[in-house]
Amino acid sequence: MPRFQLIISAIEFAATLAFAVSGMIEAARRRMDVVGVFAVAFITAFGGGTVRDVLLDRRPFFWVEHQGYVWLVFGLTLVAAPWLHKHREIVTERAMLIPDALGLGLFSVTGVSLAHQMGMPLFVSVMMGVVTGVLGGVMRDVICNEVPNVFHDHRPYALCAFVGAWLYLGMDALAVTPLLSLAVAVALIAGLRLLAVMTGWSVPRWPRDES
Repeated sequence: MPRFQLIISAIEFAATLAFAVSGMIEAARRRMDVVGVFAVAFITAFGGGTVRDVLLDRRPFFWVEHQGYVWLVFGLTLVAAPWLHKHREIVTERAMLIPDALGLGLFSVTGVSLAHQMGMPLFVSVMMGVVTGVLGGVMRDVICNEVPNVFHDHRPYALCAFVGAWLYLGMDALAVTPLLSLAVAVALIAGLRLLAVMTGWSVPRWPRDES
């Protein structure tokens, strides 16, 4: 396997783990049983990448090609679900922040880099990064009967992925090594998301009708 593909596979593995954890925490917050925890973790971990593969016409899907990812989520669910049920005091929205931000960064760079490698136009590549990073969390919130945070909390989420994807393409154009380009882009996306939440930074809101 080429070195670039090895790097992408390693990043996808880490992204799957991060988003699966965020899905498990959200499912535990909703008091779901072990089946519900697995379902939410599965959809969160694989939703964005699956849509990316459909749009880029990549077969087999990344989690079908690497079936170990599915076993990882399954095994993690069996271990984590009872533990989260026992330690309900730590199952908070804040506990989701770090794995969700990491998953956003990691999956976003896989989307933009794979699309770019396939020769897609720059803007299309960036949007593939955004789709890959954001849709897993959107699906998680929908299946948990919530309006997705990305659409209503006004804190930058998709915007972080958008900026980081452009940074990756810029570094690639400057012939920066792929590993460094991917690592810096992940750090920027995850860092921006964490900073936005911690500082209360928000994008402009739709003005309310005071009448």
